Amino acid sequence: MELIPVIDLMGDAVVHARRGARAAYGPIRTPLCAGAAPLDVAAGLMALAPFKHLYVADLDAISGQGGHDQTLAALAAAHPGLALWVDAGEAQAQAVARRAEQGPGRAVVGSETMVDLGSGLSALAAGAVALSLDFGPEGPRGPAAIHHRAELWPESVIVMTLARVGATEGPDFARLADIVARAGGRRVYAAGGVRQADDVERLADMGIAGVLLASALHDGRLSPAEIARFMA
Repeated sequence: MELIPVIDLMGDAVVHARRGARAAYGPIRTPLCAGAAPLDVAAGLMALAPFKHLYVADLDAISGQGGHDQTLAALAAAHPGLALWVDAGEAQAQAVARRAEQGPGRAVVGSETMVDLGSGLSALAAGAVALSLDFGPEGPRGPAAIHHRAELWPESVIVMTLARVGATEGPDFARLADIVARAGGRRVYAAGGVRQADDVERLADMGIAGVLLASALHDGRLSPAEIARFMA
Protein backbone atom coordinates (compact mmCIF):
# COMPACT_ATOMS: atom_id res chain seq x y z
CA MET A 1 0.00 0.00 0.00
CA GLU A 2 1.45 3.35 -1.06
CA LEU A 3 0.66 6.27 1.24
CA ILE A 4 0.98 9.55 -0.63
CA PRO A 5 0.72 12.83 1.29
CA VAL A 6 -1.00 15.71 -0.50
CA ILE A 7 -0.45 19.45 -0.47
CA ASP A 8 -2.81 21.87 -2.20
CA LEU A 9 -1.21 25.14 -3.30
CA MET A 10 -3.09 28.41 -3.65
CA GLY A 11 -1.68 31.92 -3.38
CA ASP A 12 1.80 30.72 -2.34
CA ALA A 13 0.39 28.80 0.63
CA VAL A 14 -0.79 25.30 1.41
CA VAL A 15 -4.56 25.42 1.82
CA HIS A 16 -7.06 23.14 3.54
CA ALA A 17 -9.02 21.45 0.78
CA ARG A 18 -12.59 20.53 1.63
CA ARG A 19 -15.27 19.08 -0.66
CA GLY A 20 -13.80 20.66 -3.77
CA ALA A 21 -15.16 24.12 -2.87
CA ARG A 22 -11.94 25.84 -3.91
CA ALA A 23 -13.20 29.41 -3.46
CA ALA A 24 -13.60 28.72 0.27
CA TYR A 25 -10.17 27.18 0.88
CA GLY A 26 -8.00 28.95 3.45
CA PRO A 27 -4.40 28.44 4.64
CA ILE A 28 -3.94 25.15 6.42
CA ARG A 29 -3.53 24.94 10.18
CA THR A 30 -1.47 21.94 11.14
CA PRO A 31 0.47 20.76 14.20
CA LEU A 32 3.18 19.53 11.85
CA CYS A 33 4.65 23.01 11.38
CA ALA A 34 4.14 26.70 12.05
CA GLY A 35 2.27 28.44 9.27
CA ALA A 36 1.27 27.29 5.81
CA ALA A 37 4.46 27.82 3.78
CA PRO A 38 4.76 24.97 1.26
CA LEU A 39 8.30 23.95 2.15
CA ASP A 40 7.47 23.94 5.87
CA VAL A 41 4.33 21.85 5.41
CA ALA A 42 6.15 19.40 3.17
CA ALA A 43 8.95 19.09 5.72
CA GLY A 44 6.40 18.40 8.44
CA LEU A 45 4.81 15.66 6.39
CA MET A 46 8.15 14.09 5.52
CA ALA A 47 9.06 14.05 9.22
CA LEU A 48 6.17 11.62 9.80
CA ALA A 49 7.62 8.91 7.54
CA PRO A 50 9.99 8.42 4.60
CA PHE A 51 7.28 8.88 1.99
CA LYS A 52 8.40 8.15 -1.56
CA HIS A 53 5.81 10.31 -3.29
CA LEU A 54 4.24 13.72 -2.70
CA TYR A 55 1.09 14.77 -4.55
CA VAL A 56 0.94 18.48 -5.28
CA ALA A 57 -2.25 20.08 -6.57
CA ASP A 58 -1.43 23.52 -7.99
CA LEU A 59 -4.91 24.98 -7.65
CA ASP A 60 -3.93 28.36 -9.10
CA ALA A 61 -2.61 26.68 -12.23
CA ILE A 62 -5.71 24.47 -12.47
CA SER A 63 -7.93 27.57 -12.34
CA GLY A 64 -5.76 29.53 -14.79
CA GLN A 65 -4.55 31.98 -12.13
CA GLY A 66 -0.79 31.49 -12.52
CA GLY A 67 1.10 28.66 -10.91
CA HIS A 68 3.77 27.53 -8.48
CA ASP A 69 6.59 26.17 -10.63
CA GLN A 70 9.21 27.89 -8.45
CA THR A 71 7.74 26.25 -5.36
CA LEU A 72 7.74 22.87 -7.10
CA ALA A 73 11.40 23.31 -8.00
CA ALA A 74 12.19 24.25 -4.40
CA LEU A 75 10.36 21.17 -3.11
CA ALA A 76 12.33 18.95 -5.49
CA ALA A 77 15.60 20.54 -4.37
CA ALA A 78 14.75 20.21 -0.68
CA HIS A 79 13.81 16.53 -0.99
CA PRO A 80 16.08 14.83 -3.54
CA GLY A 81 14.66 11.56 -4.75
CA LEU A 82 11.12 12.40 -3.67
CA ALA A 83 8.81 11.75 -6.62
CA LEU A 84 6.38 14.62 -7.13
CA TRP A 85 2.96 13.87 -8.60
CA VAL A 86 1.92 17.25 -9.97
CA ASP A 87 -1.61 18.21 -10.95
CA ALA A 88 -1.34 21.64 -12.53
CA GLY A 89 -4.37 21.36 -14.78
CA GLU A 90 -2.23 20.24 -17.71
CA ALA A 91 -4.13 18.09 -20.20
CA GLN A 92 -2.27 18.94 -23.42
CA ALA A 93 0.55 16.73 -24.67
CA GLN A 94 3.21 19.46 -24.85
CA ALA A 95 2.58 20.67 -21.31
CA VAL A 96 2.51 17.12 -19.90
CA ALA A 97 5.76 16.22 -21.67
CA ARG A 98 7.43 19.33 -20.29
CA ARG A 99 6.20 18.54 -16.77
CA ALA A 100 7.37 14.93 -17.01
CA GLU A 101 10.88 16.06 -17.94
CA GLN A 102 11.28 18.14 -14.78
CA GLY A 103 12.19 15.32 -12.43
CA PRO A 104 11.16 12.06 -10.83
CA GLY A 105 7.44 11.63 -10.44
CA ARG A 106 4.39 11.97 -12.65
CA ALA A 107 2.29 14.58 -14.30
CA VAL A 108 -1.33 14.12 -13.24
CA VAL A 109 -3.85 14.52 -16.05
CA GLY A 110 -7.27 15.26 -14.60
CA SER A 111 -10.36 14.27 -16.53
CA GLU A 112 -12.00 17.56 -15.50
CA THR A 113 -9.38 19.54 -17.42
CA MET A 114 -9.57 17.50 -20.65
CA VAL A 115 -10.96 19.65 -23.46
CA ASP A 116 -11.90 16.56 -25.44
CA LEU A 117 -11.05 12.86 -25.60
CA GLY A 118 -8.51 13.13 -28.41
CA SER A 119 -6.30 15.75 -26.78
CA GLY A 120 -6.69 13.99 -23.44
CA LEU A 121 -5.41 10.71 -24.86
CA SER A 122 -2.47 12.54 -26.45
CA ALA A 123 -1.64 14.00 -23.03
CA LEU A 124 -1.79 10.58 -21.41
CA ALA A 125 0.73 9.30 -23.96
CA ALA A 126 3.14 12.20 -23.55
CA GLY A 127 5.20 11.00 -20.57
CA ALA A 128 5.08 9.48 -17.10
CA VAL A 129 1.51 10.26 -16.12
CA ALA A 130 -1.30 9.31 -13.81
CA LEU A 131 -4.91 9.77 -14.86
CA SER A 132 -7.20 11.35 -12.30
CA LEU A 133 -10.81 10.31 -12.84
CA ASP A 134 -12.53 13.32 -11.30
CA PHE A 135 -16.00 13.17 -9.77
CA GLY A 136 -17.91 16.21 -8.55
CA PRO A 137 -21.28 16.27 -6.78
CA GLU A 138 -22.88 16.22 -10.22
CA GLY A 139 -21.03 13.07 -11.27
CA PRO A 140 -18.08 12.32 -13.58
CA ARG A 141 -16.19 15.30 -14.92
CA GLY A 142 -14.60 15.33 -18.36
CA PRO A 143 -15.21 13.22 -21.47
CA ALA A 144 -17.61 10.37 -20.75
CA ALA A 145 -15.44 7.87 -22.64
CA ILE A 146 -12.45 8.35 -20.36
CA HIS A 147 -14.61 7.20 -17.44
CA HIS A 148 -16.28 4.29 -19.20
CA ARG A 149 -13.51 2.80 -21.34
CA ALA A 150 -10.86 1.26 -19.08
CA GLU A 151 -8.69 0.31 -22.06
CA LEU A 152 -7.89 4.02 -22.45
CA TRP A 153 -6.45 4.32 -18.95
CA PRO A 154 -2.70 4.42 -18.21
CA GLU A 155 -1.10 2.15 -15.63
CA SER A 156 -1.82 4.55 -12.74
CA VAL A 157 -5.38 5.75 -12.13
CA ILE A 158 -6.50 8.06 -9.33
CA VAL A 159 -10.16 8.08 -8.30
CA MET A 160 -10.77 11.64 -7.09
CA THR A 161 -14.12 12.05 -5.34
CA LEU A 162 -14.06 15.77 -4.59
CA ALA A 163 -17.07 15.72 -2.26
CA ARG A 164 -15.15 13.40 0.07
CA VAL A 165 -11.94 15.49 0.20
CA GLY A 166 -11.41 16.86 3.69
CA ALA A 167 -14.90 15.77 4.73
CA THR A 168 -13.97 12.84 7.03
CA GLU A 169 -16.90 10.84 5.64
CA GLY A 170 -14.93 7.86 4.44
CA PRO A 171 -13.74 6.90 0.97
CA ASP A 172 -16.14 6.29 -1.89
CA PHE A 173 -15.89 2.51 -1.53
CA ALA A 174 -18.57 1.61 -4.07
CA ARG A 175 -17.06 3.71 -6.85
CA LEU A 176 -13.58 2.46 -6.04
CA ALA A 177 -14.71 -1.17 -6.15
CA ASP A 178 -16.28 -0.62 -9.57
CA ILE A 179 -13.12 0.96 -10.97
CA VAL A 180 -10.82 -1.71 -9.52
CA ALA A 181 -13.04 -4.37 -11.12
CA ARG A 182 -12.68 -2.69 -14.51
CA ALA A 183 -9.04 -1.64 -14.23
CA GLY A 184 -7.51 -4.84 -15.54
CA GLY A 185 -4.57 -4.88 -13.15
CA ARG A 186 -3.81 -1.16 -13.35
CA ARG A 187 -2.77 0.54 -10.13
CA VAL A 188 -5.78 2.35 -8.67
CA TYR A 189 -5.32 5.09 -6.08
CA ALA A 190 -8.04 6.41 -3.76
CA ALA A 191 -8.35 10.13 -3.12
CA GLY A 192 -10.75 11.67 -0.65
CA GLY A 193 -12.28 10.67 2.67
CA VAL A 194 -9.76 8.45 4.46
CA ARG A 195 -10.45 8.77 8.18
CA GLN A 196 -8.29 6.22 10.00
CA ALA A 197 -6.37 2.96 9.71
CA ASP A 198 -9.54 0.88 9.23
CA ASP A 199 -10.27 2.72 5.99
CA VAL A 200 -6.76 2.08 4.69
CA GLU A 201 -7.01 -1.61 5.59
CA ARG A 202 -10.35 -1.93 3.80
CA LEU A 203 -8.94 -0.21 0.71
CA ALA A 204 -5.94 -2.54 0.70
CA ASP A 205 -8.26 -5.56 0.93
CA MET A 206 -10.15 -4.21 -2.11
CA GLY A 207 -6.99 -4.13 -4.19
CA ILE A 208 -6.34 -0.39 -4.00
CA ALA A 209 -2.65 0.28 -4.70
CA GLY A 210 -2.37 3.47 -2.69
CA VAL A 211 -4.16 6.36 -1.02
CA LEU A 212 -3.76 10.12 -1.20
CA LEU A 213 -3.80 11.58 2.30
CA ALA A 214 -4.00 15.02 3.87
CA SER A 215 -6.40 15.54 6.80
CA ALA A 216 -5.70 12.15 8.40
CA LEU A 217 -1.99 13.02 8.53
CA HIS A 218 -2.37 16.56 9.79
CA ASP A 219 -4.78 15.75 12.61
CA GLY A 220 -3.00 12.55 13.68
CA ARG A 221 -5.80 10.09 12.93
CA LEU A 222 -3.12 8.02 11.21
CA SER A 223 -0.32 7.66 13.71
CA PRO A 224 3.35 7.31 12.76
CA ALA A 225 3.20 3.67 13.91
CA GLU A 226 0.20 2.95 11.64
CA ILE A 227 1.86 4.75 8.75
CA ALA A 228 4.99 2.65 9.19
CA ARG A 229 2.93 -0.54 9.33
CA PHE A 230 1.21 0.17 6.03
CA MET A 231 4.40 1.27 4.32
CA ALA A 232 6.14 -1.90 5.45
